[in-house]
Amino acid sequence: MPSSPKGARVFYPRASPSSLSLTARSVLLVLFLLCALAGLVIGLIAISRPLRGSNCNLKPRSVSVVWERRDSNGGGVGDGANAVVLGGGDEKRHKVMGFVGIFTGFGSVGRRQALRQTWFPSDRQGLERLEEATGLAFRFIIGKTSDGKKMSELKNEVSDYDDFMLLDIVEEYSKLPYKTLAFFKAAYALFDSEFYVKADDDIYLRPDRLSILLAKERSNPQTYIGCMKKGPVFTDPKLKWSVMSNSFHRCK
Repeated sequence: MPSSPKGARVFYPRASPSSLSLTARSVLLVLFLLCALAGLVIGLIAISRPLRGSNCNLKPRSVSVVWERRDSNGGGVGDGANAVVLGGGDEKRHKVMGFVGIFTGFGSVGRRQALRQTWFPSDRQGLERLEEATGLAFRFIIGKTSDGKKMSELKNEVSDYDDFMLLDIVEEYSKLPYKTLAFFKAAYALFDSEFYVKADDDIYLRPDRLSILLAKERSNPQTYIGCMKKGPVFTDPKLKWSVMSNSFHRCK
C-alpha cells in the first residue's frame, strides 16, 4: 500500500494578474460614477439657486437713463432695462464707496465677454458679492444706435447679464466727451458715491486694489486720481474745454 502523507497540505489558488486588473478597473469605475453623481447633484443645486431667486421679482441692476419723459412710442434707450428719467427729483441714490463705469461700445462684445471671464462678475449674484466685498459697484456704460439689429442684440445681452447703464446718447467715437459728461451726470444722480471712476473695456482691473486705494484717508475731500490728458492743459476761460490752473496737478 502506498504510504500516507505525513501531513495534510492546503493549496490556495493564486489570483491571476488579469483578475486583479479587472477588480481594480471595477473599483475605479465605481469611484468615477460616484464622483460624477456628486458633481451632478452639486450642479443641480447651483442651478436651482438663481432660479429660486428669480421668483422674488428682483429689481434689475441694469438701468436705462433718459433725460426727459417720452410717450410710449418714444423708443427708450434700453428696452428690457429699468428705465430712469433724470431730473424728476425722485431718484433713489444707491450708497457705495465708488461707482465704476466701464466704457464700451457695440463692437466690443468680445471685450465684455473677456472681462466677464476674468475680473468682472458674469452674474447678478457675483456683482452683489463684489460690491459687498469692495464697496464698489460696476456697470458697462453704453449709448444707443439707430441700428435695430445692434439694439436687439444689446437688449438680449442686458437680459442675460444685467450689468449695464444705458445712456440716452448716440454711441459714436467722436461724441466720447458728451458720453463722458452724460455718464458722470447719470452716475451722480443714481449713486451716492464718494468716488466716480471711468475706465475702458480693454483693461484688466483689480477691484481689491482699487478699493484699497480709494479707501485711503485724504486731506482733500475732492480728489482727482488719474491723468486728465497728455500735452498742454488749456487754462484760457474763452476756450470750450478750459480748466482753471489751480484745480489740477500736472501728470508726470
